[in-house]
Amino acid sequence: MLKPVFVALFASLIVCVGLARADYQPRAEPVADNVYALVGPLGQRSTDNDGLNANYAFVVTAQGVILIDSGASRLGAEKLAAAIRAVTPQPVRWVINTGSQDHRWLGNDYFVSKGAQIVALKRTAATQTQFAEQHLASLERFLGDRLAGTKANPAPHPLDGDPVTLTLGGETLELRYTDAHFPGDALVWLPKQKVAVTGDLVYVDRLLGVMPWSSVKKARQAFRLLETLQPARIVPGHGRVCDLAQARRETGDYDDFLADTIGAAARDMQPMSAVLDRYADLPAFRHLENYTDLHRANMNRAFVEFESE
Repeated sequence: MLKPVFVALFASLIVCVGLARADYQPRAEPVADNVYALVGPLGQRSTDNDGLNANYAFVVTAQGVILIDSGASRLGAEKLAAAIRAVTPQPVRWVINTGSQDHRWLGNDYFVSKGAQIVALKRTAATQTQFAEQHLASLERFLGDRLAGTKANPAPHPLDGDPVTLTLGGETLELRYTDAHFPGDALVWLPKQKVAVTGDLVYVDRLLGVMPWSSVKKARQAFRLLETLQPARIVPGHGRVCDLAQARRETGDYDDFLADTIGAAARDMQPMSAVLDRYADLPAFRHLENYTDLHRANMNRAFVEFESE
């Protein structure tokens, strides 16, 4: 039988653990005039963060708020809405989707229920429809009952063109395809503030992920486009708000490694396993979160992409 002192100690530990696992609530940080970032945690989706393990941004205009990406669930979208309300009473008028991964758009339906319009490019919306069922099923493993009420709601009238220029309340932005992480992914460029909201084109503080449907070739091409814009500030898909130099070191240089080194080895028909072993340790990127988990798989998928040329 446990002595009372141990019972009390055990109870206090439970309380401390409960406090340590407090419900995650994003907080807005200013980036430029009227532009704010909501920087998510670098780790995995969880019940604590409601799938908000990514970055979001919003622009406050004279006619309402433009939100860039909407979260992975209805509850996640509610958290984003609360963070916006802490900055401005203006309603969310537009929700712009930069991509098709779950945490970029599965909060759309919540904002539609509040009167917002969903804005996305045509290929973005098509890929969202293609992956919706798979992503909702996958999210159940992380969110469980906290996924309740979440519905897939792609833009009903997606936009043709590249780039597409939009204006609301005196604020202008451009949507441009990147096609990097998912087909149809895009970035948002705010020319007046010289801010780029890149979606999953740019990762800092953590290693980017190359998925079976990602394209290293297109990612590198899109990053070079980003460089021509010369942004003063970047809201990356993951990691802290940064400048172009950090984005180059932690994303652009890694894309170049995958294309120039792994791609060249694939085109030369070198044995894949030997190539992956040779470049298993890259000191320039070893410090990034998720390096151990993702680097070898990234090289493998890049090899396959260039091998098929």
